[in-house]
Amino acid sequence: MIAKLRGRLDSTGEDWAVVDVAGVGYLVFCGSRTLAALPGLGEAVELAVETHVREDHIHLYGFSTTSDREMFRTLTTVQGVGAKVGLAILSALSAEQIAGAIAAGDQSVFKRASGVGPKLAARLVVELKDRLGAFAFTTPTLQTAPAARGVKPAGGNAVEDAVSALVNLGYGRMEAFGAVSRAAQAAGGIAPVSALIKGSLRELGSADG
Repeated sequence: MIAKLRGRLDSTGEDWAVVDVAGVGYLVFCGSRTLAALPGLGEAVELAVETHVREDHIHLYGFSTTSDREMFRTLTTVQGVGAKVGLAILSALSAEQIAGAIAAGDQSVFKRASGVGPKLAARLVVELKDRLGAFAFTTPTLQTAPAARGVKPAGGNAVEDAVSALVNLGYGRMEAFGAVSRAAQAAGGIAPVSALIKGSLRELGSADG
């Protein structure tokens, strides 16, 4: 199986690139984000590759990062996500954005990708929720503050409660999740709901500024 190609960029098209490796041209299907990151024609290029072998063809799918390739592999394990839809999702979103959306339970961001409807977006979030540990860029598990601190969080998970509070204030779920995650990390990974909300609002305020 081909896992990586290193050579010179020969030509590109709407959804493909040809990489010349020692005089052999490899046709590689790519998403728009990968194509946009390619160098000029004739320049050195390296792509992480996923090889799909079928009875009637062998297709190569190229990615500018190994994280994108790993996310492509994970996406295509979901029913209804073939190679074309997987590339479409990675054309609209980076691997980090996909992981963040799934961790936040935010289905709406997947609407940016061609071929992804509400049902498939919901399936992506549900089926991939427990697979985020495979990605180094995912948000670490955040803990609820212990009762010994004298603060009883609302509900069983301070992070989820803080995210819900921000969503009720009108923030998008993924935006809220990111702010709460940063606030919790600044607090050492353990904080009560009230502190997370205040910290998150400061994060959101600094982002707006």
